[in-house]
Amino acid sequence: MNNATLSSIPSPDLSAIKQKQQLAWSSGDYAVVGTTLQIVGESLCEAVDLRAGEKVLDVAAGNGNATLAAARRWCDVVATDYVPALLERARLRASAEGLAIDFHEADAENLPFSDESFDAVLSTFGVMFAPDQNQAAAELLRMCRPGGRIGLANWTPTSMIGELFKIIAQYLPPPAGVQSPALWGSEPRLQQMFAAEAAKITFVNKHFVFRYRSPAHWLEVFRTYYGPLLKAFAALPAEKQQALEGELLALVCRHNRSGDATLVAPSEYAEVVIVKK
Repeated sequence: MNNATLSSIPSPDLSAIKQKQQLAWSSGDYAVVGTTLQIVGESLCEAVDLRAGEKVLDVAAGNGNATLAAARRWCDVVATDYVPALLERARLRASAEGLAIDFHEADAENLPFSDESFDAVLSTFGVMFAPDQNQAAAELLRMCRPGGRIGLANWTPTSMIGELFKIIAQYLPPPAGVQSPALWGSEPRLQQMFAAEAAKITFVNKHFVFRYRSPAHWLEVFRTYYGPLLKAFAALPAEKQQALEGELLALVCRHNRSGDATLVAPSEYAEVVIVKK
């Protein structure tokens, strides 16, 4: 591809894309799905080796899985997300457990805190959805003190959820120039974004297991509560909705290892710990 061709490709309107994403995540009720992922937040806090009294920032915290896990370890935790309803769900969970957590509505690409304010910066299946990946990575690094740790849990491109993203993209292609969120689960891409300021990057492939009453139950929950999928179905005519439903059921059935009527479907994710120089 020559320079003239490259220059003819329009840059994506990241502001408009972010607004659409925010509306998608605000629809449904992601907390219904999010609470099932709690074990990932617990595992990440152990991987980062949190210490009591450390200052911890959870970016794109959703309904607070990593937030709560860090607070249970006696850390001083700040949680951010750009969806107020999800922060409210996290706030209710914290209140029920008697955990003191500071919540802020904030954009992962423009965090309202001073440089190097935190000992550890976390994100579980959150910051990976930021449309400007390089800017989001730069903000994580800016927030973290030298010698501090950045802990991430990101779906991999070949995982069940990575395949889900690809299926949705076939029906509703993303804007030109926008990179797949699953790239955050790719070691080469993480090296591109973080290696220059990292003393060490540890990348471990793990699995979260989706456990539902049946494949149909999983689909019912996801199309009702998982904002991006809810919006995808709403944007399609009836015949394409039916085709999308068929592909999604085939996807989870391929990954299902239950041996009975229930769903027990592992989805690979990358558990990443970055030590900042």
